[in-house]
Amino acid sequence: VQLVESGGGLVQPGGSLRLSCAASGFTFSRYPMSWYRQAPGKELELVAVIRSAGGSTNYADSVKGRFTISRDNVKNTVILQMNSLKPEDTAVYYCKARIALNDYWGQGTQVTVSS
Repeated sequence: VQLVESGGGLVQPGGSLRLSCAASGFTFSRYPMSWYRQAPGKELELVAVIRSAGGSTNYADSVKGRFTISRDNVKNTVILQMNSLKPEDTAVYYCKARIALNDYWGQGTQVTVSS
């Protein structure tokens, strides 16, 4: 299993970023995918999850209405579109695959929201 995130960077408050997670080594379409984040000195936080069948989604209250998670089961990619970014969104963002009872993580991508 391999998960590779990309798309992080520095953005001004109110701006947008699009994170991608390229997955390989498993049947991507069969499993739920999630985005987590960890800010300095804070605990890991679930940001959004998208299920396999039907693609239903859930979001942390802190990002509802601003972030959108989606998946492309042909390209084996999960996307996190982040709009109206705030300084408190600054964190390392991780992609996670839940396969059977095991969790697999990417290496993370840094998102910094600052003027």
